[in-house]
Order: sequence, then structure tokens, then C-alpha cells
Amino acid sequence: MSHSPVDGLSSTGGLELYIQNRAALPMASLITSAQQFMGAARQRPEVAGVFTQFTTAAPIMQVSIDRNQAKAQNINIDDIFGTMQTYLGGNYVNQYVLGGRLYRVYAQAEGSFRSNPGDISRLYVRRRSPPQASQNGNLVQMSTLVRTEQISYPPIVTDYNVYPAIKINVVPAPGYSTGQAIAAMEEVAEQALQPGFEYEWTGTAFQEKSSGGAAPIIFGLAFVIVFLVLAAQYESYIDPLIILMTVPLAILGALGAIVFRANVFQAGGVWPVINNNIYAQVALVMLIGLASKNAILIVEFANQSREIGMSITQAAIRAAEERLRPILMTALAGILGFYPLVVASGAGAMSRWSLGTALLGPNQSLNRSVPLSLQRSKSVEYS
Repeated sequence: MSHSPVDGLSSTGGLELYIQNRAALPMASLITSAQQFMGAARQRPEVAGVFTQFTTAAPIMQVSIDRNQAKAQNINIDDIFGTMQTYLGGNYVNQYVLGGRLYRVYAQAEGSFRSNPGDISRLYVRRRSPPQASQNGNLVQMSTLVRTEQISYPPIVTDYNVYPAIKINVVPAPGYSTGQAIAAMEEVAEQALQPGFEYEWTGTAFQEKSSGGAAPIIFGLAFVIVFLVLAAQYESYIDPLIILMTVPLAILGALGAIVFRANVFQAGGVWPVINNNIYAQVALVMLIGLASKNAILIVEFANQSREIGMSITQAAIRAAEERLRPILMTALAGILGFYPLVVASGAGAMSRWSLGTALLGPNQSLNRSVPLSLQRSKSVEYS
């Protein structure tokens, strides 16, 4: 059994959800609905396994009190419960000190006299003091007042958000993301759950659902922050726009590398197929800074060339030539640094694959495009 990717959110890996009984239906209906849900979920290709740690039935001894008989014999119901509690379970009396140690005293029947349900017949309860003289507080056998019956019932019933619920664990199949597995389970729930039963995600699945729409907001804020910082640095709104025009090309290279590796390099292989997961999205945020770094220096050199009288075209070409070698060195250093992530192995390798592939793709695209720009720039002569 795998472990949770985030410590403290779960004791197992995969996805976790609760099937809730929101209509106060019998426990048997909740168990049946949960079993139908798991049966339908096992038919989906996005799911490798569905299981639950909920015990649907366990032998339980049910003790029923004949309250009419107890009332007829003038016996207090609390005395019946107290007698069973003291003899079968144990009851605290007091404590004392002996030899410098503190001891607690419990009243309880010997183990041989409380190991069998039939031992209840050996217990007696005393009548209350009655007004009639003929009933003088004598003892009454417990077997005449209680009835024992062995039944099957869940030993532990879990409540989730005040509703009785059964926890279900879902393991996504290889090649499918957790988001695809969550969507598949929601479709199964809509089809398989009976009226009166609902589902709720918990653990990492709940966190993923809560923050699922945050990626566009994060990327948008990253662009805005970078734009505002550059605008304050250059005291212009044009230069930051020119710099940020390199970011979509870098992101395109990253997504292209992920698609190529998932559909060409790993197609039909035994390794899990990478996808646009959270690690790839972290790499995309990093690319905003990595791609802007080269453009910042090119724009700075171009501005300096404009100040000495060059035209816009000549300034751009000269800046590109001046920054060619540093950009190549940075790209090659990035390839050497990111390549170990691409071929990582061991625990957590898939997260490093996604991160390394997304960061390596733009650097490879840059190396292929630089010779063409250099050849074109050599054909222009400065005045």
C-alpha cells in the first residue's frame, strides 16, 4: 500500500472519499450503496483499484431488557445496567497506598464467570424497597429480565460532517492523473449512488479539488508581478511587453517536450506516462523568470544601442549578437543541470521527470533557433 504524498493528510496513498447517508436510511442501505459504487468504479479504466477498510459485519452480542417485566417486579432499570457494568465490565471503587505505591480497586467478576453470554444468568439484581411487606428486597435472576441475541453489525460507524459515512480509497491507474480519476469517480457517483446518499472528497483529493482552479490565477499573478517589476525598472510599459513575449514561446517548448515524451518516447513503455501535473506547472512558473532573463539583457543592450544613434533593427541585431554567447552558455548549463531530472530513478522519480522535461524543452528549442538568428544577423551591415 502506498503512502500519502503529503504527510498528515492521509495514512494511505491514492484518493479518498466518503459515501454519506444524508437521509437517515438504514445502515444496510448505506453498505449496499457503497458496494454498488465500488463495483461500478472497478469498471472504469482510470482506476487501478478501489477498496475500503470499513468492516460491513462483525458478530455482536445484543442485550435487550424486558422493561415491562422489570417494572412488574419493581426493579430499577439503572440497577440492571449497573449490575452488568460491575460484573461484566468493571467498576472503579477507590484507591489506596501500600508500600509507597498507589493501587486502584475495581469490582469485577472473575474471568471464568464472564467469558460466556450465558454467564448473565448467574447474575442477580435486587428489588427496590417496596411498600408491600411480601416484597422485602429479595434478589431476582437476570435471565428473567434480559434477553441476549447474536447479530451482525459494523463494529465502528464513522461520521463525516455529522453524517454516517463509509470511507473509500481509490488508486488511479498508470497513465492517468489524479484529476482524471477524480472526474471518473464523480461520474460513477452520479450514476451509482441511490437517492439519499452523497459523496465528499477528503485528504489530498479534497485539497486538489479546492485548489484545482488556482493555476490560471497563479500564472496570471506571476505575469502581472513580473510586468510591474520590469515597468518600474525601465520606467516604460513597452519594454516589459517585449520581454514577456518570450514567455509564451518558452511555455510552448515545455508543453511540447511533455507531449513528445508522453506520446512518443514513452508510448507503449512500462514507465508511467508523465503529464501536465503540479510539478510541470511549477516548472512553467520557473520558466517565466528563466525566459525573461535573456530577454531583459537583450532589451538593455538594444536600448544602449539606440542611445548611440542606431535604428531599431540595427539595435536589435547588435543586442542579439552581443548576448548570443551568454545565452548559449546559459542554455547549455541549463541542459546539463536539468538532464539528471529527466533520467531520474527511484522514489519520487516521476515528479522529477515532469519538472526536468518541462525545463529542458525550452532550452533545446533555444539551441536550435540560435544558429538561424545568428546567420540572419550576419547579413546586416552597420552604418
